[in-house]
Amino acid sequence: MQQITRAGEPMDVAGLLPATGQAAPAMALTNSDLQDVSLETYAGKRKVLNIIPSVDTPTCAMSTRRFNELASKLTDTVVLVVSADLPFAAKRFCGAEGLDNVETLSTFRHPEFLEAWGVALCNSPMQGLCARAVVVLDADNRVLHSELVSELKNEPDYEAALAVLS
Repeated sequence: MQQITRAGEPMDVAGLLPATGQAAPAMALTNSDLQDVSLETYAGKRKVLNIIPSVDTPTCAMSTRRFNELASKLTDTVVLVVSADLPFAAKRFCGAEGLDNVETLSTFRHPEFLEAWGVALCNSPMQGLCARAVVVLDADNRVLHSELVSELKNEPDYEAALAVLS
């Protein structure tokens, strides 16, 4: 069991975040068109998974905007924003914000993603949501970078995440 904090209060996180050098675990998530997708959906592309609790929180919204901005400069790379948000809400957020360089994916039909990817918030009021994390994969789904953000209210290290793609 991993631990992070939220406003300094400890929170348990089940599972283990994929480590650098490992093959990424399998995943199934639901996109904004209510279609289930997997890593194979993005075959041949590098992937940045911006894993967040909900786009309805300030830090999550900020990281989604920032990765949208940074993604416009990347080639052969897709930014996947993963949360427990319903696809409708995530799509509405991106539309209202004019974000078109990220793809939102939901765990709502696939809660197994949470523990398989080491981001399952448990035994806290936020149980069922994702911890904040970033995982960067190469085109063959090998982990180039992973970060479980130790304080839920903090943003991830964007520079470290994207440095592995240059």
